[in-house]
Amino acid sequence: MNFNLIYDKLMEEYSPQGWWPIISYDGSNPTKTGAIKGYHPKDYTFPRNKSEQFEIIIGSILTQNTSWPFVESALINLSKLDSFTEFSPKFILDLASGDEELFKEAIRPAGYFNQKFNYLQNIANFYIELNGKTPSREELLSIKGVGNETADSIRLYAYGEKEIIVDAYSKRIFSYLGYINEKDSYIKVKNLIESNFEGNVEDYQEFHALIVEHAKRYYTKRPYGLNDRILYEFKI
Repeated sequence: MNFNLIYDKLMEEYSPQGWWPIISYDGSNPTKTGAIKGYHPKDYTFPRNKSEQFEIIIGSILTQNTSWPFVESALINLSKLDSFTEFSPKFILDLASGDEELFKEAIRPAGYFNQKFNYLQNIANFYIELNGKTPSREELLSIKGVGNETADSIRLYAYGEKEIIVDAYSKRIFSYLGYINEKDSYIKVKNLIESNFEGNVEDYQEFHALIVEHAKRYYTKRPYGLNDRILYEFKI
């Protein structure tokens, strides 16, 4: 199995995706799904500052069990609050202690707002304790509210560390191709892909984004991959 050939095929089909979208950035969406703006195809300088870095981190929390447009709405709601100056742990903690209901109402579009209210405070306190250090995967996983997918998203997009993200879409695609069993563990699939994919961090970022874009077209309804003629040649 050659994940690089799959990557090349998806890149040829969809072009660079410019993830992670930043709501304050007036970048165009290269495809028809996801956020309206905030993408930055071929510009890998993001995050450009601490505010954008922390925006990616809280976005990784908010996107749990929901789709990106709802996360975007929650982030926009937060950015419109009178107390907002930038995305920072101080902003999150001050808002949480000052007006819990306002906070929860702002993030309501992302769902599970009571849980995520607590998780965002956890990650804010953790970010402060890091004091600028890049967190290890193990450190992130020790935080309540951060699982494998969230930890890898934070490491890959907020800190530019090479991590393969195994989401439901990845499992559906590679199960269809015969590379994995859809019930395989997160770590088993992650290790398989990382052992058979060569690339820099930008390639890792694009691979995940391309998988998501492709899956939205062919893997949202069962039977998954039924009309997927783009990756059919890689089926084993």
